Formats: sequence, structure tokens, C-alpha cells
Amino acid sequence: MQNPKKRLLIFLAVLLAVLCIAGAELLACRIAEPALYNAIMSPVRAAAQRTAQTGSALINGAAQAGRSFLDGAAQVGRELSRQIGETSAAIQAQWEEFTTPPPPPPEEADMEETTLSEPNASPTLEILDPSVSDLIYRDGVEVLTGGGVDVIYFNQTDDRWEDETYGTDPIRTHGCGPTVMSMAVSSLTDEMVDPAEMADLCVKKGYWAKKHGSYHAIVPGIAEAYGLDCTPMPPEEMDTDSVFTHLATGDLIVALVIKGHFTNGGHFILLRGTTLGGEVLVADPASRERSLSAWDLDLIIDELSHNRISGSPFWILSTPRENLSAG
Repeated sequence: MQNPKKRLLIFLAVLLAVLCIAGAELLACRIAEPALYNAIMSPVRAAAQRTAQTGSALINGAAQAGRSFLDGAAQVGRELSRQIGETSAAIQAQWEEFTTPPPPPPEEADMEETTLSEPNASPTLEILDPSVSDLIYRDGVEVLTGGGVDVIYFNQTDDRWEDETYGTDPIRTHGCGPTVMSMAVSSLTDEMVDPAEMADLCVKKGYWAKKHGSYHAIVPGIAEAYGLDCTPMPPEEMDTDSVFTHLATGDLIVALVIKGHFTNGGHFILLRGTTLGGEVLVADPASRERSLSAWDLDLIIDELSHNRISGSPFWILSTPRENLSAG
């Protein structure tokens, strides 16, 4: 038997000879018989052209598919990036809310929980004899008599203010600050300012503390706005004789009290006079009964707020002395 490798070489040599002879014959045919040459080569050219077209279509299709894939991938990438951004922002907001410390407690801020609440203790209060102090009507308004000066009285819970607000809070529950200042201003000046008007002014001046009542700056701020003198008196430096002197001579004192006989939270009241028995009279914007009772000054001092911002918790209000001399 012949060697397989030798047989392959013989086959390739024969094939090459055939191709050469065919090529030579085609070349001779192209020169001698162009028509016959074209007839032979036309099917070959057509097949080659179809093959080229098919290859081009495949290449173009692959390119288009690649572009579509890339466009789709880019769109997916953009959407994924947007969602990641939104998620990151949400996580950041939640993290900031979680890590932001709570606002300082009222004792460290310029405010107190001056919302209306029932007093911590509700003893049966003895109403004073009308000859000592009374609540009367004069010129269409309520007036508390018997102190160093008659005080125009306003109550924050009156129906007249039930539809009025202090900022976004009801005057009825959060308006002791403007109500006390409306009593002080209406009693010590020629202005008559009711709690609703005073509440509007306090909001404009920035003294309203949302859901907390009033910033302590309400007292010196409103006093200055209406030309009143305002002198803070720290409880640790308080001279009770001086307090009685101020009250007996017509000055008013704003006191900020905390949980006790007047409130369960924080509450502005007005000290307005004294009795012959050495007690003090108040104007409580949340209670006519407490406003017609006599109070031990030491009890009030014991229940004063511990805050010392803006002169808190004890402010003496008076009409400037030059005004009194001019009058």
C-alpha cells in the first residue's frame, strides 16, 4: 500500500494542475471567447456578490445590535444612577434626622412651655372681699381693682378669642404671654390692646414660639415697643420689700411660673398689688378666680421658672418717670 502522506501529496499536485489548467483555459477563453467566459463566470460572480452582501448585512446587523445594546445599557445606567441618587438622598435625610440632636429643653432655650393647663394643685381659693379687690366692668372692659393700679383684665380663654390664633396655635391654649402683655400695656399706657391684637404684633416681632407659647423676649420687647420701662429682677437677688414697694406704687410685675399652683407647664402671670396682710394680688390670664385671690409672695417665688434668659423669670414694668412728671 502507498504511504498516506505520499497519496495526499499526489492529490494536491493533481488538484493544483487542474486549477492551473482551468485558470489557463479560462484566461484563454476570456481572450478568445469573451461571451463564453462571461457565461461561465456570471454564476460565480453572483454567488460571490451574494456572499459579500450577506457578510456586510451580518456585519451591519452586529454593529447595529451593538449600538442598540450600548444605548440600552446607557439608558439603564442613567436610570440606575438616578435611583441610586434618590436613594442616597433619602438615606442622607433619614441619617440627618436621626443624628440631629433634639432642640434644647425649655430651661436652656429662650422659651417655656407656656401652654394653658390646669394648676398642679387646685385648693379652694378664698375670693377676696370686693372692698379689697374686685372684678368690675368699666367702659365695656373688665377691670381688676384694689392693686397699686387698676388693671384692665383679659382672659385668654374667653369666647371673644376662641377663633383667634397666636401664630398657628390657639390663643386659648398658648396665648398667656400676649394676654399678660395686653393687660400690662392697656393698664400702664393710653393704648387699649386686646389679646388678639397683641398676639398679631408678637408674631410679627418674632416672639411667638410655635407649640411652646412665647419667647421670653416678649416681655422686654413689647415693653419697649410701648414706651414702658422694663427692669429684670433675678430671684436670687430679690428683695421682697422692694417688690412690695414697686407693687404698692403702681408698677406691674410679669412673673413666669412653672408647675405648681398656677400651671402644670409654664405660665405668665401679672403681679398687680398687695394687701394689708402682706400678700400679693395677681392678674392670671387663665383664671378669674385666681385673679381675685391673695397669694403668698414666697409661694410665687418658689414656683418661678429657673430660666434666666431675657430677664426671666421676673420683670418690673413701669411708666417712665418723666412721663408721670409731665402728666
